[in-house]
Amino acid sequence: MADANTEQDAALVDRVRSGEPAALDELLGRALGIARRYSAAVCGQAPDREDAVQEALLQTFRHARGIREPRAFRSWLYRAVKNACLIGRRRTGVARATSSLDEHNGVEAVDPSLLADDRLLAAEDRDRVRLALAALPPPYREAVFLRDFEGLSTREVAGVLGITEANVKVRLHRAHAQLRRRLDPPRDRRRPSKPA
Repeated sequence: MADANTEQDAALVDRVRSGEPAALDELLGRALGIARRYSAAVCGQAPDREDAVQEALLQTFRHARGIREPRAFRSWLYRAVKNACLIGRRRTGVARATSSLDEHNGVEAVDPSLLADDRLLAAEDRDRVRLALAALPPPYREAVFLRDFEGLSTREVAGVLGITEANVKVRLHRAHAQLRRRLDPPRDRRRPSKPA
C-alpha cells in the first residue's frame, strides 16, 4: 500500500514541479487527508491539530516545487505536521494531552450487512482501540501510527521520526506489547471446574 502511495505522491509532486496548476490543488487535497490523520496521532487536542494541519498545508503550498525527492513527499509532510505540533506546544507552553486516533473525524463507515448488535460490538471495539492507542506514550503512538496505519516501512518511519531503524523496532515492540495488555481481556487465573 505504501509503495503505491509513494508512487502516486511522487508523480503528483513531479507534476507540481513542472508547473501544472491543477496538480498543486490535487497535492494539497491529498496532503490534507494525510496531515489530518497524522496530526490526530501527534498533536492532541482539536485546536492544536487543526493549526498543525493548516501550517503543514501552507508549507506544502510554499515548498512543493522545491521538494528534491518526490518519493519522500509523505515523510516530508509528516515532519512538517510534527514540527507544527511542537511549535504550537512551545507557543502555549503547555503540553497537551493527546486524543484518540480518529481517522474520519467522527464519521465512521457502517457495513450494512452487519446486524445492529454486530455494529454495536464493532463500535465498542473501535473505541477500545482508540483509547488504547491514546494511552500510549507519544513516541510509541507515532511509530504505531506510521507503521501500522499508514503502512510506512521501518526505514521510512525512522526517517520521519529521526531515529534509527533499531529504535523504531524497539518502539513498535513495546507499543504492541502495551496494546495487547490493554486490549486482551483479563484472563481468569482459576482453572475451569470439570463437569460432573
